[in-house]
Amino acid sequence: MRVAPLLLSSLLLAGCGSGANEEAQNARAAAMPRAVSAGKIERRAIAQDLLVSGVLVAREEAAVSSQLSGFAVAHVYVDQDDQVRAGQPLAVLDDSLLRADIEQQRAVVAQQRIAAEKARSEAARVSGLENAGVLSSEAITERRLGARTAGATLAQAQAALKALLVRQGFMTIRAPVSGRILSRAVRPGDIAAPGTIMFRIARDNLVELDAEVPEQSINLVRPGQPATLTLPSGLTLPGTVRLVSAEIDPQTKLGRARILMGPDRALRPGGFAEAHLTVAEAEVPAVRQSAIRHESGTASVMILDSDNRVRSRPVHTGASSGGWIAVIDGPAIGTRVLIGGQGFVLDGDKVAPRMVP
Repeated sequence: MRVAPLLLSSLLLAGCGSGANEEAQNARAAAMPRAVSAGKIERRAIAQDLLVSGVLVAREEAAVSSQLSGFAVAHVYVDQDDQVRAGQPLAVLDDSLLRADIEQQRAVVAQQRIAAEKARSEAARVSGLENAGVLSSEAITERRLGARTAGATLAQAQAALKALLVRQGFMTIRAPVSGRILSRAVRPGDIAAPGTIMFRIARDNLVELDAEVPEQSINLVRPGQPATLTLPSGLTLPGTVRLVSAEIDPQTKLGRARILMGPDRALRPGGFAEAHLTVAEAEVPAVRQSAIRHESGTASVMILDSDNRVRSRPVHTGASSGGWIAVIDGPAIGTRVLIGGQGFVLDGDKVAPRMVP
């Protein structure tokens, strides 16, 4: 009858011993420093990147129109997005009436040439008869003046014919430059006029980004700087700053920079694009970006003291490059900081750092 109480006492003692062991293990585990990754604040060369955006425009745009007025368009040979060469026919005007005028003027030239030959012949027959008494001096002078007048009339008719032939050459509308047809605004049957643009051509297929640059950054941008252009499609292309504006818009406080790219069919004027520029590089205190914590709009790092205890310190950061970020105001160079595991430790906790080179 006494076995049951003894057995119950043994079980209670065993339970108490097991609970005590578990508490001891938990205490030992809590006392063990947590392993964390750590690095140092170092002096590094940080490149300052500038992101700008804007609209793609043609490097130089040629506007093509007719030099003649009043002639109907007979044929159009090209359309927008076509590639053309300098001098290539783009359209031709109806020259039916002009051809008739040319033939008429050629007939006038022929008549004037005959009249001029006759006048020169009559003037030649009286040559040397000034004192012979055959003709009066007035008659001789009149024949010589007649020959000169006929020659001038012939020259005038020939000049008028040449002008008509020049106009005939203008009946064919040709590309002034090589490049891509951006727009076509002419149809067969339209009446040509010098002020009406028929085609727009991007010379040599060159397109550039007309980028807006903040006033505080405009002095960091220089012609010749390399840039990387990113299109909305995700395509990236290399470019170079061609020029920087000499003035700032008084309303928007933005300057402008032209970034030129090489010819590419993916570049379409009027489209949107962004460009990254490396505008400066300097050696400054820097830390790995994974060391920076952001809480309530404030940046901070967790430093390690000589006893490997964690202390939180606020910092001001600057430009970032290659996974590192400049520390403008913060701990000194050489200070150890956590670069991993910050979310599992509190200010004052002791840790076991594993230094990452």
